[in-house]
Amino acid sequence: MKAIWKRYASASLILKITIALILGIPAGLLLGEQAKVLAPFGDLLIRLLTFLIIPLILFTLIVGVNQTTISNLGRMGGKVFLYYTLSSAVAITVGLAVASLFQPGQGMQLGGNESFDVPDNPGIVNVLLNIVPSNIVTAFTEMNLLGIIFTALAFGIAISALRSSEKTEGLGEHLLKSVTALNEASLLILKAILQYVPIGVFAIMAKTVGSQGIHTLVELGGMIGVFYVALIAQIILYTVAMLLFKVNPLNFFKHTRTPIATAFVTQSSAGTLPLSLKAARDMGIPRSLYGFSLPLGATVNMDGAAIRIAVSAVFAANIAGTPLSLTDMMMVVLIGTLASIGTAGVPGAGIVMIATVFVQLGLPIEAVALLTSIDALVGMGATALNVTGDLVGTSLIGKSEEKKRAFAEEGQGNIRT
Repeated sequence: MKAIWKRYASASLILKITIALILGIPAGLLLGEQAKVLAPFGDLLIRLLTFLIIPLILFTLIVGVNQTTISNLGRMGGKVFLYYTLSSAVAITVGLAVASLFQPGQGMQLGGNESFDVPDNPGIVNVLLNIVPSNIVTAFTEMNLLGIIFTALAFGIAISALRSSEKTEGLGEHLLKSVTALNEASLLILKAILQYVPIGVFAIMAKTVGSQGIHTLVELGGMIGVFYVALIAQIILYTVAMLLFKVNPLNFFKHTRTPIATAFVTQSSAGTLPLSLKAARDMGIPRSLYGFSLPLGATVNMDGAAIRIAVSAVFAANIAGTPLSLTDMMMVVLIGTLASIGTAGVPGAGIVMIATVFVQLGLPIEAVALLTSIDALVGMGATALNVTGDLVGTSLIGKSEEKKRAFAEEGQGNIRT
């Protein structure tokens, strides 16, 4: 038994996850609805990963802030916000282009039995207000990622200020060492949790396939197919961007395949954060950057969900018999980009965004009921792309900061000579 465990523990994690994914499909098809008996194993994986979100974000960002200057942090933050806004807009445009080419939903009609209650959209103002938690404890208990980021930045800057003062330098250094030790302890716990990931992935995949069934895939297969073609197109754009910024795509996907695969199965950007943070660390990206950009991206940057909005809008318009005009498409890009920020952190944010866009454009809200039937199948791809987009943006910004540092060092060398 000990020898078997040793072989399992030493095997490649991505190999184990891939095998779990493949085995989960036939298991789900064979068990059908009975696959729900495996749900506790999948739930345990989500709980284990969620368990580490708060310590990893908090400690990683505090340590990261103290490895750079406030001006550098502000500059990187500006780049992150710009990238996330442009990335969402580009993703929606890609989704519209692909959907306009293949026209999903053409020839379909609503049966008249569909009904769907539009969930509340908290709006951009409330999302911005949630950045500053009214209670530091509730920021953690309610898993308010924006509030946790704010808390980590506040304490990180405070510790940096303590370290830069002669009176409190020793105290600041002591606090930083303690936080650094806690961060390393969190990574050790993550290393242990990684051994369970394949088991959880198998359980979630089997349950998803078992509950969705082949009939759902066949009925709305066109919509699903167009959606995944759009995802592939977006990944090609990511690859082009990486080549332009001299980021090696092969090296990137080698390090990020585990969080991307896990995001695909779990459908949780936030739940995958511990793995995303580890991937960024392994790629050598500055902690001061990824400790901020990845938790923020898991909340507000949703490229996969943005593509889902675009394809869903074309799908609904075709069902209603009123294809989108160029003006309508421009409205989808604008409203969809704002909605992707305005629904940050909302459970089922993808469906909330779709409903918001449909209401604004006058598309049949009943179509959302159809889309919820394939929510899991579409949500898997959307979440995987969300995580990919966050990691791509972090890598690109990291490379631009690397060039800036190299240029600054070269300039200082010229001054000295």
